[in-house]
Amino acid sequence: MPACPSARTAAPSILHANVTVGPDGHLLFAGADTVELAKRYGTPLMLLDEGRVRERCRTYREAMADHLPEGSLPLYASKALSFREIYRIVEDEGLGVDVVSPGEIATAASAGFPLERAFFHGNNKTDADIRYAMDEGVGTFVVDNLEELRAVEAEAARRGRTQRILLRITPGIDPHTHVKITTGTVDSKFGSAIETGAALAIAREAIAQPHIELCGFHCHVGSQIASAEPFLEAARIMVAFAAEVKDALGFETRELNLGGGFGVRYTEADPEVNIAANIRELGACLADACAEAGLRPPQVFLEPGRSIVADAGMTLYTVGSVKEIPGFRNYVSIDGGMTDNPRYTLYQSEYTVVLANRADEPAEFACTVGGRCCESGDLIGEGLAIARPWRGDLLAVLVTGAYNYSMASNYNRICRPPIVIIRDGEARLGVRRETFDDLLACDC
Repeated sequence: MPACPSARTAAPSILHANVTVGPDGHLLFAGADTVELAKRYGTPLMLLDEGRVRERCRTYREAMADHLPEGSLPLYASKALSFREIYRIVEDEGLGVDVVSPGEIATAASAGFPLERAFFHGNNKTDADIRYAMDEGVGTFVVDNLEELRAVEAEAARRGRTQRILLRITPGIDPHTHVKITTGTVDSKFGSAIETGAALAIAREAIAQPHIELCGFHCHVGSQIASAEPFLEAARIMVAFAAEVKDALGFETRELNLGGGFGVRYTEADPEVNIAANIRELGACLADACAEAGLRPPQVFLEPGRSIVADAGMTLYTVGSVKEIPGFRNYVSIDGGMTDNPRYTLYQSEYTVVLANRADEPAEFACTVGGRCCESGDLIGEGLAIARPWRGDLLAVLVTGAYNYSMASNYNRICRPPIVIIRDGEARLGVRRETFDDLLACDC
């Protein structure tokens, strides 16, 4: 192997405070040496900074307590990252959870999470899903459409119980984020649109159901939003809708769920998002809107997912080959890819990438980082700059805590990586590495 460059004059961009460079040039994450972690656990390897997760939970909980009506609560959006230990952490921090499938419900239940603090989402809950959620004691259903409303009513009637619900409403907002993570426009598979009259119609029917307790309304406008303005606009529209419902149907909402979507920094070009300041603005906006509409301010829920776990995550890979194509580009191949991180393939999501075992060397090698799958589109990023790598080097992709493990697959029959949790510089296993036996477990 060619001799490694010896220059150690430039440290990489840290991006977040939990990513630093040690005196030996090794990348440190949450105070732990990534090179040593890779030796201990192998690669690909997903890391999670527990302290960062807890810090983000507290930011939401404290800001909401300070600036929103009494009883307001953050609900961790499980779809961002779901495994047992994450539910134990968010319960310990006093949050509720947003779950979108029976699998997420089962995972939360197995971790001992109190499911009366769970809100069950989804635009196509099957009859089996509804039965299972009621069996497990899920506290609130976020009802997406009329068919679901009727199915929930029928199942609650069969059990002789009353089910709490929120109605998912489409406010007609374009937050100007990526089209595939925009969810609040009228043309959406989610919710009932205010603009078409569908929202008022489903509210009327929900109020009439004998086994449904309509508590309020839910909306979600999109993800990776840097500005508070889309949330403020959503609050104003939803309060106006609540006032319309009160005038037309005599129902006054007690709860308003404004969803999630605050963005995080994946690269130096991304803005810092001040979560607490945004929540302060949201509280002031909501109070003004309710006063103008003559409504009592409702209890507010928010659904942070990405902004709690994204920058608490990092993924480590081993470099397999470096292919230089003169006049075209350089390819760096790694031992993972779209099976553990499909976001670039899906959304062209940008990342910060660092050579972890020589993190203080100049990032002067322009390259495309490609995964190991038999797909030309299996890429982690293009136009990246890192120190010149060689086979066996360790590559770190930053800010991979959200929508990486939760979207991982076994394409090409590749085993999913483990999750190692770091707390106070100490590492423990949160999810073990999959084995070939796991791959074959469902085969007949």
